Amino acid sequence: SGTDEHGLKIQQAAAAAGTSPPELCERISGLFRQALTQVGVAFTDFTRTSEPRHQRAVQHFWGALSDGGVLYKGSYEGWYCTPEECFLTESQLTERKDAQGRPCKVSLETGHEVHWTKEENYMFKLSAFRDPLQDWLRDNPRAISPNPFYQRVLRWLDEDLPDLSVSRERSRLQWGIPVPSDPTQTIYVWVDALVNYLSVVGYPESHGAWWPAAHHVVGKDILKFHALYWPALLLAAGLAPPERILVHSHWTVHGQKMSKSLGNVVDPAMCVGQYGVDGFRYFLLRQGVPERDCDYYDEKVVKLLNSELADALGGLLNRSTAPTINPSNTYPCFSEPCFPKVDSSKAKGTGRASAEDYELVAAVASLPAQVDSYFESFQIYKALECIAQCVRQTNGFFQRHKPWKLERKDAAEQLWLDTILHITLECLRVYGTLLQPVVPHLADKLLSRLAVGPGERSLSSLTFLARYDGKLCPFEGRQLGPDTGVLFPRLEKS
Repeated sequence: SGTDEHGLKIQQAAAAAGTSPPELCERISGLFRQALTQVGVAFTDFTRTSEPRHQRAVQHFWGALSDGGVLYKGSYEGWYCTPEECFLTESQLTERKDAQGRPCKVSLETGHEVHWTKEENYMFKLSAFRDPLQDWLRDNPRAISPNPFYQRVLRWLDEDLPDLSVSRERSRLQWGIPVPSDPTQTIYVWVDALVNYLSVVGYPESHGAWWPAAHHVVGKDILKFHALYWPALLLAAGLAPPERILVHSHWTVHGQKMSKSLGNVVDPAMCVGQYGVDGFRYFLLRQGVPERDCDYYDEKVVKLLNSELADALGGLLNRSTAPTINPSNTYPCFSEPCFPKVDSSKAKGTGRASAEDYELVAAVASLPAQVDSYFESFQIYKALECIAQCVRQTNGFFQRHKPWKLERKDAAEQLWLDTILHITLECLRVYGTLLQPVVPHLADKLLSRLAVGPGERSLSSLTFLARYDGKLCPFEGRQLGPDTGVLFPRLEKS
């Protein structure tokens, strides 16, 4: 992760704040780093485009473009949107009135005002890359996902593809990287910013160990920069496009776009205070569908977290480890005669196990591969939907057999009670393991309660209900971990 720090927008914001661009960036970059740490997002590197290593990489990249003969100097004019740092076509604009009531042109997408700009700068021969870009996308249908965004990029490539202005006059923009061998020009902020994907993996010397096996995660509003300009620039510099571009949509609030003027901007720090880090993460990943905008409001968050984390998952752990039902505080043994293995096609229930019980076992057994596949395809919400469904099924299993009503003094009843608890804890162990990337603290608490050690929490070693398949279960008979209280506290309606 990191921060893109150059450009006219930053230069103007610093001037308005009565500070210098480096001081402004130091402060804002620190806030981003702090926010990521606060919400439990780990990064291997936090790159800043004002760093010397990045400046060196950008100047080398410019040299590669120049050597490739894809840059030329020309005069350019058009409507420039400073907050978006790009020129916009007439079709991307609409007319509004400014604060003084005068008519002005604004970006159709963002509502930001645009200004007519004319200057001499370097141009990139984007038009020459239409065929190579179309070939790349047709050969790699998963290069951009979800599919609606892939289709959008293909449509763009069928439209007019004008050459791209890739520098600005230095007299107007000093806060940026100078064009090598032409001190009158500053490299366009987007060219500068995109190269950070290379500079952070050691470009120009050691990037080969990583590139092009990179997956970019980007918002839909910057798709054109990442899926048209960036691959074209890479091809022009003799490099392959990134392996995948994963695109996400935006969050609206009560159906409206977030905006400072409407005052409906959601503060993530406040959300973490209200719902906890895990609660906030779980809601966003459970409800965030990449291909369409999703709606955010407090009542929705409270309802989901209470239902799925506090009641369904937390309640299940609480009930299945309660001293009244498991006085020895151990991982109970599984009895094969109580729950005999049957051909799944004939699972009508044998003995005390019902057909629904066999359906549960089959569902949880297939869950890790299903979740893994959804994570890999960036459909995290679908993975969490599958886990939530299995949690509901497990609660149904527990409720159906009412283990609290079984007579512990009867040996046969005790075996059946232990089997019910063993299956329930095995299900919980699977859910805890699979939920680790989404709710790390909650998953750790759950797995620690089940006495699952740090070396027993990986997806690769996740075996569910080994005893059902006649194999040994390393957890059977093990003392459970300490009870550290409720897994997830119920939230009050705000």
